[in-house]
Amino acid sequence: MVTLLRTFGRSAVAASVLLPALVLGSAAPAPADEKVGERAEPKPPASMSTVGGKRLGLPGTQVEPRPGAPKVPEDVTARSWIVADAETGDVLAAHNAHWELPPASTLKMLFADTLLPKFDAEATYTVLPKDLEPMGPGSSAVGVKENHDYSVHELWNGVFLASGNDAVHALAAMNGGLDKTVREMNERAEELGAADTHVVSPDGYDAEGQTSSAYDLTLIARSGMQKPDFRAYAATARAKFPGGYADGDGGEGDGGSGEDAEREREFYEIQSTNRLLVGSHGLEPYEGLAGIKNGSTTEAGNTFTGIAERDDRALLVTVMHPDEKKRANGVYEEAAALLDWGFAAAEHVEPVGELVPPEGAVQPVGQARDTATAGQAGGPTAEDVAVGGVPPAEGGDSGLRTAVGLAAGTALLLGAATWLAHRRWPSRR
Repeated sequence: MVTLLRTFGRSAVAASVLLPALVLGSAAPAPADEKVGERAEPKPPASMSTVGGKRLGLPGTQVEPRPGAPKVPEDVTARSWIVADAETGDVLAAHNAHWELPPASTLKMLFADTLLPKFDAEATYTVLPKDLEPMGPGSSAVGVKENHDYSVHELWNGVFLASGNDAVHALAAMNGGLDKTVREMNERAEELGAADTHVVSPDGYDAEGQTSSAYDLTLIARSGMQKPDFRAYAATARAKFPGGYADGDGGEGDGGSGEDAEREREFYEIQSTNRLLVGSHGLEPYEGLAGIKNGSTTEAGNTFTGIAERDDRALLVTVMHPDEKKRANGVYEEAAALLDWGFAAAEHVEPVGELVPPEGAVQPVGQARDTATAGQAGGPTAEDVAVGGVPPAEGGDSGLRTAVGLAAGTALLLGAATWLAHRRWPSRR
């Protein structure tokens, strides 16, 4: 596989390149590089949350290189980003890590982390018209149809692969409604210590007051990756999704119980919108990538959180709102560049902070990773994950053998490699 774009280079000094602030009510002329009528880029707050370390609350790029450390990529334009070790929680470098910004569909990671344990994968739900009515205009959708039955497994494929807001709303309805789901997501964020995260809409659609941060999204991703079903969905590149019926939709009641339930259902293939996982839009799959989630809205721009493993090291990266005018695949290219830097720099930098695990989730010191192969501990095999053919294992993880299970041969198909996770959170120093 091809590692993307190693052509970035960056000094650790970032304060001098911060974008101009929006000045309200000023009659001063626009800077030469700012077109009249365009809104100036916002600046990060002068001080932000210090959860995870004081340096993470400072604006600008935070990195502590030792001799021999490569430079942080200098062409990264994202308003906020972070690179962290997925196992130890060490933050290798960050830029405006706690800046509260709109998260777009990366917020679906919190939705999944909150709701995945609640429903059996084989349970079914008949989607009602009222379930989909709150969806915002232009919402991403996987194609959920009113008055049709869907399994929980199918709906989660719709959430993770197609970023379907319709699948989110169906699962939220199954959970008791949007208000209950939003409340539970906010409670889960509080449990995780994700204090920059404020949920208004569970699908990540732009809503007033809805924010997260690069730090929080990385923390949420790390929590989600403790769950075997979350890992399996995050690594799935393609799956079959149910559509209508072979003899037509048939109107009201189609897909319900009785005679309709015996009719032959049509299926179509869906593919992950994560371009670094599947390789699309001119990008190659990123070597070792095993998920997690991308997003895009008007207010958030493009956002991305990913996890990749190489040489027995797993790294998490989050990139929020890069300048897409400079490159169409900016959020993916910048994430790839930061991962490349992280793998090269991990042994040559001092951590500038940590992803703080929730209270009561400390793992005993010295517990080692298990290098089990695919399909153990009840998890899906590499083939299962590739085609989306079976639901993830029920009942959670047993022991430490929790690999996503993507062997070298399967990695060519999925654009991902094995990611091995601790069953519980690594110990805090």
